[in-house]
Amino acid sequence: MSSIVLFGPPGAGKGTQAQRITGHTGYPQISTGDMLRAAVTAATPVGLEAKSFMEQGLLVPDQVIIDLIADRLKHDDAKSGVMFDGFPRTVPQAQALSSIIQISHVIAIDVPDDAIVERICGRITCGTCGTVYHERFQPVPKDGCSCGNYVESRRSDDNEEVVRSRLETYHSQTSPLADYYINKGIFHKIDGHRNIDEITSEILSILS
Repeated sequence: MSSIVLFGPPGAGKGTQAQRITGHTGYPQISTGDMLRAAVTAATPVGLEAKSFMEQGLLVPDQVIIDLIADRLKHDDAKSGVMFDGFPRTVPQAQALSSIIQISHVIAIDVPDDAIVERICGRITCGTCGTVYHERFQPVPKDGCSCGNYVESRRSDDNEEVVRSRLETYHSQTSPLADYYINKGIFHKIDGHRNIDEITSEILSILS
């Protein structure tokens, strides 16, 4: 079994590309956040262990996450391979992950910080139906939202200060991780500041 690691800063379009990669490869998308919530809800042994840390406001230890992933890899849909979304985040996590599965490709979607700030801070949501618009790239139609009852809504954390802080954290975490995978010869940096289909085409070319 081999696997793909996909990472990129918030607002880089990772979600769209993740869906396309899973559609092309058939690999299930593994998000540790989703797995944690599911394990806690299902009250599995690993889920209960994770819950004990979460209830204390503590980070769930890497080994618990790795145990969770090891359980997930036993499912039938993971036999051919999987795609990790947003994990690992640190070199120790990457080293631990390599002990249970072989990573074949690491895809990093790269977008300049200023472009990320523009993408995120320009987002507007219709508070009635949830349709997402953008001040520059997809403005609200002159006659309002298609739901007929447009109410402007913005996330409180969609502001430049918060976004740049998140980007700083992302860069500090992933820079050593990039070096780790570069040394293994499996790291691929993708220019994410262009047409969505062009990005997909390059990623699938690398994977093939």
